[in-house]
Formats: sequence, C-alpha cells, structure tokens
Amino acid sequence: MRNAASLPPPAAATSERRDWQTLKSLFPYLWAYKGRVLFALACLIAAKGANVSVPLVFKHLIDALGLTTGQAYVVVPAALLLAYGVLRFSSSLFTELREFVFVRVTQEAVRAISLQVFRHLHGLSLRFHLERQTGGLTRDIERGTRSINALISYTLYSILPTLVEILLVIGILLIHYDSIFALVTTITLSAYIGFTVVVTNWRTALRRRANELDSAANSRAIDSLLNFETVKYFNNEAFEATRYDEQLKKWIHAQTVSQQSLALLNLGQAVILAVGVTVMMWQAAVRVADGGMTLGDIVLVNAFMLQLSIPLNFLGVIYRELRQALTDIERMFSLLDVDREVADAPGAHALAPGPAALRFDDVRFGYDPRRTILHGVSFEVPAGHTVAVVGHSGSGKSTLARLLYRFYDVQGGAIRIDGQDIRELTQSSLRAAIGIVPQDTVLFNDTLFYNIQYGRPQASRAEVEAAAAAAQLGDFVARLPDGYDTRVGERGLKLSGGEKQRVAIARALLKNPAILIFDEATSALDSKTEKAIQAQLELAAAGRTALVIAHRLSTVMNADEILVLDQGEIVERGTHLQLLARGGHYTRMWALQQQEAETRPD
Repeated sequence: MRNAASLPPPAAATSERRDWQTLKSLFPYLWAYKGRVLFALACLIAAKGANVSVPLVFKHLIDALGLTTGQAYVVVPAALLLAYGVLRFSSSLFTELREFVFVRVTQEAVRAISLQVFRHLHGLSLRFHLERQTGGLTRDIERGTRSINALISYTLYSILPTLVEILLVIGILLIHYDSIFALVTTITLSAYIGFTVVVTNWRTALRRRANELDSAANSRAIDSLLNFETVKYFNNEAFEATRYDEQLKKWIHAQTVSQQSLALLNLGQAVILAVGVTVMMWQAAVRVADGGMTLGDIVLVNAFMLQLSIPLNFLGVIYRELRQALTDIERMFSLLDVDREVADAPGAHALAPGPAALRFDDVRFGYDPRRTILHGVSFEVPAGHTVAVVGHSGSGKSTLARLLYRFYDVQGGAIRIDGQDIRELTQSSLRAAIGIVPQDTVLFNDTLFYNIQYGRPQASRAEVEAAAAAAQLGDFVARLPDGYDTRVGERGLKLSGGEKQRVAIARALLKNPAILIFDEATSALDSKTEKAIQAQLELAAAGRTALVIAHRLSTVMNADEILVLDQGEIVERGTHLQLLARGGHYTRMWALQQQEAETRPD
C-alpha cells in the first residue's frame, strides 16, 4: 500500500497497474450476481448460434430453389424461409434477453464501486486531501465510473459475441469446406486483431497523456473559479484565462496526435480486411467454376465474411474504447490503493457517551519528518472544564485540534479521553463525541436549515430552530424572506463572517458533543461581532469539556486554565491573572494586543 504522503501522480499510478489487475478488481462486483451473469452468457451463445445458422439456411434455400421441381418447389423453400425467419427472430430475442437480464448487474456494479471509492476517499487522511486537487480527483472518479459501464457493455455486447461468432464460423468452414477457407479466415482475423492490439497499445500512451492534460486543465479552471474573489481583488481575470489557455493548448496538441494515430489504425485495418475478403471470394469462385462448390456455398461463404466484417470493423473501435475505459478505471481503482494512514486499530472499541476528560500526554508530531511541530506537549482538560491554548501563529495550536480529531496520528506520546488512548477507539465514536467551531466556517451550497441540521442530520425541525435560537440566529433568520430555506451560496459566501460563525455554533450545539473545540473561532471578526460571538461561545461551553485555541487573549480570559504555546512547547500555564502576574510571554502578548486595540480605528 502506498502512503498518501508519497503518493505518485496519477500517471505513475496508472502505469503501475495492469489490465488484468483492473479486470480482476472488477470481477467480484459482477460475480455477486452470478445467476444473471451465467444466464446472460447462455443467451449470448444462443443468439450467436442462431445468427450463424442464418447463412446455412440461406445456402440450403438457394440450392433448393435450383434443384426442386413441382410441389416440392413450393413446400421446401417455404419451410426453409420459415426457418430463416425463426432464426432471425431468435437471434434478436436472445440478444435482448441478455441485455434485459444483465443491465441490473452493470448498474449495481457501478453503484457498489462508486460508493466504495466515495467512502474510501472520506476515510483517507487530511494529508491526502490537502495534497490533491479536487477538480482532477472528481474528474478521475467521473470518468472511471462511466468507463465501468462502457467496459462491461463492450465486453458482453461486442467482444464476446464477436469471438463466439468467429469460432463458430471457423468450425463450420473446417467441417464443410476445404481447410483453405478456415486458414484464410484465421490468418485475416489474427492479422487484424494483432495489428489492432499493437497500434492501440501504442495509442494508449497518447490517450493517457491527453487524459492527464484534460484533468490538469479542469483542475486549473475549478481552482480559479473557487477563488474567484481573489482573482477579482487582484484584477487577474486575464492572467487566469492565459494560464487556462496554456493548459488547453497542450491538451489540444495531445488530442490531435491521438486522433492522427487513429486514422493510421483505421487505414491498416481496412487493408487487412480487404485482402482477406478478396482471397476468400477468389477461392470460392474458383471452386464454383470447377463444380466443387454450389451457388449456395459461395453465397454462404460471402454471407459469413460479410457477417464477420461488420463486427470486426466495429471491434476495432470497441477495442480502442475498451483500452481507454481500462485506463480510466485504472486511475479510479488506484485511489483504492492509497493507504488510509489513519485507520481503526484491530479490536477498536466505541467511546462511551457522557462527560469526558481530555489529556495530551507527551505528544510529539510533525507534518514532515524533517520538521517537528509539537515537542512533548502535556496538559489535561478535566470533564466540564475549559482550557485555552494561546500563542503566536505557527506555534502548533491548530495542530492540537487536528490530532484530537485523528486527522493525523501522533508520532510520540498519546492523546487520551477518560484514560483511553484515542488510537484504541473507533474514529466514528471519537468524532461523534467532539464538536468544533472552526476559524473558517465552510458551509454547503444548500439551505440555512440544512447547514445547521448537518450537525445531527436526524434532528427534528424544532431541535434545529432551538439550536439556532441558542446561537442567536433567530432574529437574523426572521428577517430573511425565505427564512430557514434561504440558500447560503457556495461555501456560505452569501453570509457574513459573524453569521457563518453563528451557524457553526448552532451546528455544534445541535450535535450536543461531550467535547467542544473552538479553533480561532473569532479571529476573522470585527471587535463588536467578536464580543457578541464570544458570549455565545462561553454559553455553549458551559458544562462541557472545552478546548479553546485562540490568538486574541481577550477571548480566553475566563478559561479555567490558559496554556502558552511557543514553537511547539508549553512555556507557561495558569489563569489569566496568574499569567499576567508572572510578567512572561503571556504578559508581553497581552500588552502588545492591548496596544494594538488602542490604536486600531473604530
């Protein structure tokens, strides 16, 4: 398994996998419906058997018309015509039955794989998502799921039927005619398939390059649109368009080369097929002239070649699409190979509900092994108490919250809840016990009601409204024309900073967790809004175990204990008054912030 931190780019991940590995990964999802699969295969064989029988009946019909006389001249052809019609209908019947039975297998396989990839992505560490571009990732998943449907359709509806038909035709030619016909057919088909495989394998690298450039262009566009405010702030619309166009030019060049190689492939296939058909018909014509074959025989050989040439022409296109589908599925399955990094330990148990005491015990951690962020941090938050962590930017404050949530695992020491190492708990029960009001509240592009209810999706409307009222959102909602049904926009951009923070508080209150984290919850707000929000935060923390991460010291004055973090180490601890009396780091930070507050314009 590859670690997310050292995950290679998509192209490398794709090249490592083989087509057979991809098919092997896909097979269990199909075999879960083995009854339908086997019935579909039986219908496939029956349909092709009926299809191959049609030229045989047609041959006998032609010969009968030349040999029979009198009443037999009418009866025999009539019976053969009836058989001809029945076989034609049978071929269509079994083909449609196959599709009718198998369509559910295809859709359920796509659903199962899509759901597994979705869950796996949510199970990956924060490190993976920070290092990936969402636009390219979603494009890979979209192409992969779409290609599963295409791969199954190409295989069951085109490749397998064509191969079955080829085997049946070669068998009939061997049994009833000179071996030269079977030999020419075999050589022609082998040359056709071999040429297609060789050239298509060469084209696969071109297609992969085009896909990578397509994903890169899409990622660049989405990244730019997600940051459209920043683009406008710096008047960089033209710059972004130029960057996007550069990526599009590379993609167009790759697409052009890929399309030119397709024309070369088509030309080679046409030459091989034309030579094979010409030789077959020449051999048949010679034997008819010598009396070794009847007129019906040459019609039969011609019908077989026509029947094979049509799917063979289509088979070339299908094989190219099949290779593309395999390439796209490889990229998606490679996501399932990514190590989750943070996973439940074998035998992990659920955290019991109720008040929880929190302890950081000699915690050491670094995002990069070459740079340690936390150096043996130890402190305790008794159940129902509030502990604040303050310090300059980059001191490691927010890292504490990420470790508590197990977005990353500690590299030394332990984090304990009620004496239990959180690595021994299930992640689901751990995160269910924690609520957070983050510095940057990101909302879904949905209604205000949905975003508050997200704290506990099964909550009733009355509970949502009660949580909103507790977060002082009631008056704001009452002023909105659509009330709780107001859509908040992409990432909540239609709301102000204070409004988003109140939504975050309401969401945390609705979750009703045992542990609350306030991670720089008011750092982006003005002084007036900060004071209003601060009162609500203190109310929300009442009776709960609370960890407050703050830069502004005025927001943590009432904490039971304040920890001063500097360069990953706790350098001071105590209450607000105790720390001021010491005249150390906290006192200097306090004096500096008071000076800034006095000089700050209203």
